[in-house]
Amino acid sequence: MSRSSTAIEPLRFREALGHYASGITVITSQIEEEPVGFTCQSFYSVSMSPPLVSFSVMAGSASYPRIRQAGRFAVNILSGEQVGISNQFARRGTDKWQGVQWQASPLGNPIIAGSLHWLDCEIHAEHVAGDHLIVIGEVKALNLQQTAATQPLLYFKGQYCNLAAHGAG
Repeated sequence: MSRSSTAIEPLRFREALGHYASGITVITSQIEEEPVGFTCQSFYSVSMSPPLVSFSVMAGSASYPRIRQAGRFAVNILSGEQVGISNQFARRGTDKWQGVQWQASPLGNPIIAGSLHWLDCEIHAEHVAGDHLIVIGEVKALNLQQTAATQPLLYFKGQYCNLAAHGAG
């Protein structure tokens, strides 16, 4: 039997990928004056020119078809204090926006109060990849908060974690 025919067990695959630390985002949009969003840790930059970013979403997502319909989205990069926001937007079938303060971005997407940074995007392309969709967005506006003391919300080995304060030098 060749190595290439050995099946990768989904749980082992997930465990292995859990050793890659990632930031946490909430992808948001608004359609017919109704905000929509979901927690996403599969987010990354794609290109500097033009400025492109990407996220992956489950093909069966209840939120993404509405974002696709709007044709635009914001990436809310969560701060270390936003564990509750991350958990709230990761749930299915609940009012994810209950108690969440937000304002509209230049493109009309919800920007969640307290986010570390945000990127305002138009959908540029979408690709089917297994049980997920890879969505590429062109960045049209962004905001870099000038709060150096604020830490990002990170996820590693199945749990939230903080950057260790190693002597800055």
